[in-house]
Amino acid sequence: MGLDILHEDRDIIVVNKAAGLLTMGTGRDFGRTAHAALMDYVKKGNPKSRERVFIVHRLDRDTSGALVFARSEEAKITLQENWKEAEKVYLAFVDGHPDPAEGKISNYLAENAAKRVYVTKDRKKGRLSETEYQVIKHVNDRALLEVRLLTGRKNQIRVQLAEQGWPIVGDSKYGYKIRDNKRLALHSYRLSFDHPWKGDRMEFEAPVPQTFYAMGSAPPGQRKKD
Repeated sequence: MGLDILHEDRDIIVVNKAAGLLTMGTGRDFGRTAHAALMDYVKKGNPKSRERVFIVHRLDRDTSGALVFARSEEAKITLQENWKEAEKVYLAFVDGHPDPAEGKISNYLAENAAKRVYVTKDRKKGRLSETEYQVIKHVNDRALLEVRLLTGRKNQIRVQLAEQGWPIVGDSKYGYKIRDNKRLALHSYRLSFDHPWKGDRMEFEAPVPQTFYAMGSAPPGQRKKD
């Protein structure tokens, strides 16, 4: 159904979300979501059940990978209050060969009326956004990156990499329309955070789907400017 459960206990559920599945419903789209699927799961078919799941953070619809939900409002609040200490590591295929091969991107991001995020030099208008990246390998005219979020702004990785001239493969919103794309080549690979009740550090890795790796093997020259 687009979700694989990586871990569950009385306080949290960690899942591997498929690309194409919303984290939660929006004003325009109330179709099947990860949140709705997990609500059904914890209620076990009993509509009167008091069991619930709470959204801690989100992944874009077209981003796959590790996502954590809380099983109580208290757990949700605790996780969100300490979310800055969580470690969020992604894998991304990008067009181009980043130079330098590793570094930190730091700029200010703002959102316009059309809900599109963009880089701005106006510190009053934007929010400081920082991302670390490292090239893992090159495949033809693309590169596989390990990306570490230091802040958590909307569409942060997609916007910052596109601004550097290395758009994520399959990203028709901020980069290029790829003729062979079937999904966005962005995957939440590793998620590490303190358990909301026990306080122990927990780390989860979401298996990378074959659809993601397939996007790095396309032949050169398949780009089309958006």
